[in-house]
Amino acid sequence: MANEQAYIEDQLLVIDAQEGDGEAMEKLVARWQKRLWGHAYRLTGEPEAAWEVTQQAWLGIIKGLRKLDDPVRFRAWAYRITTHKAVDWIRKNKREPKARIEDIPEQVQREQKDMGLKELLERLEFKKRIVLILYYFEQLSVSEIGAALRIPQGTVKSRLYKARKELKALWLQSGD
Repeated sequence: MANEQAYIEDQLLVIDAQEGDGEAMEKLVARWQKRLWGHAYRLTGEPEAAWEVTQQAWLGIIKGLRKLDDPVRFRAWAYRITTHKAVDWIRKNKREPKARIEDIPEQVQREQKDMGLKELLERLEFKKRIVLILYYFEQLSVSEIGAALRIPQGTVKSRLYKARKELKALWLQSGD
């Protein structure tokens, strides 16, 4: 983990929130709100939709938190719920995700050296883009992505491989 202390603090907050500690739940929401909103925005492409998705995700998280058997899995579990709520929103509104990564507010945007890369990511198929987003932007491991998307680790690896290959091809094309 990039920040082991924050990872441990999250687990402790989950345990306390599971035991009914309202202050722990508030802290957990404060720590995760921007990340989950950013993820929802990257999937829906609309700020208002991202807020709606995030709100629905938090309702699911709060409702199901006591059933989460291992606080270590909170991160992947929270991203899974947010991803499912975003996919539900996309289906309900019959819209193709059109997130423009550069439109994400600075506080939730990862620094990128090359703006052209962001445009290339937008051109990837949704399934490929989401694994790249979770892996590189959200820094989830292959097993966490598998848990978040409810797909086997082999499928995650395959999609990552194909997405990287396609992104490289797009990159080379854009250089011509």
